Amino acid sequence: AHAAILSQPPGSVAGRFRTTEQGEMIRFKFGLPDIAEQNLNLYLSAVLEATLLPPPLPEPGWRVLMDELADDGVKAYRSVVRDNPQFVEYFRQSTPEQELGRLPLGSRPAKRRAGGIESLRAIPWIFGWTQTRLMLPAWLGWETALSQALARGEGEQLAQMREQWPFFRTRIDMLEMVLAKADADIARLYDERLVAPELLPLGAHLRDLLSQACEVVLGLTGQSQLMAHSPDTLEFIRLRNTYLDPLHLLQAELLARSRRQQTDQDSPLEQALLVTVAGIAAGLRNTG
Repeated sequence: AHAAILSQPPGSVAGRFRTTEQGEMIRFKFGLPDIAEQNLNLYLSAVLEATLLPPPLPEPGWRVLMDELADDGVKAYRSVVRDNPQFVEYFRQSTPEQELGRLPLGSRPAKRRAGGIESLRAIPWIFGWTQTRLMLPAWLGWETALSQALARGEGEQLAQMREQWPFFRTRIDMLEMVLAKADADIARLYDERLVAPELLPLGAHLRDLLSQACEVVLGLTGQSQLMAHSPDTLEFIRLRNTYLDPLHLLQAELLARSRRQQTDQDSPLEQALLVTVAGIAAGLRNTG
């Protein structure tokens, strides 16, 4: 939260700041007095710093390059999500998207009444990819956008933007954290248990893109390992993975059995599946 507030445009934080927290994050951030006080201090210190010491205006060249990154990223994202006729079916087979509508996880349905990928609501769209650890919506397109910028010889300018532009630095840091939480081996496990053979090449392609995203971010940051600049965060992720990995294994098997047996919502199988969904969401601190 601190870095995100400081990355706001110069002058936009003038002693006041409004934020929205996801419902499931309120308990984590404000459920205990000491933690609530710590988070309030983070907000207050960031608002004061952004007000009294606002960052400089971004260079015009940075804005031009950012527009190029956005255009290249959108094209790459849509080429996978919209232009591949197998994508929607792959998403529905490889993630718990089909089951989210049956589980009591929220007040709104998992998808609208009709349509393709456009019919999905934002929360189950993010939720599904998070549960399988592919984290696709958070990074897809960046691997292409950054690679193309580097190929054009703009690596020095990217490094300058990351060093001097808080907005871009925070965006890359968040991308790096999501990539550190992603796990291609876990995603492959879901494919092996749930996905039809004709869709497996698409899953392999997405995992290749994930690998490319990791490589290009490491090249941009000059690190040999994701989150090497923040060993505490890296250790936090590793510790949680110790508990998450068995949950993923259980969830993939429960999904396979549930789809095979067509169980009802109150069955022990469905209840066990709900436990894995909640456990993975709590462990990753990302849902949608």
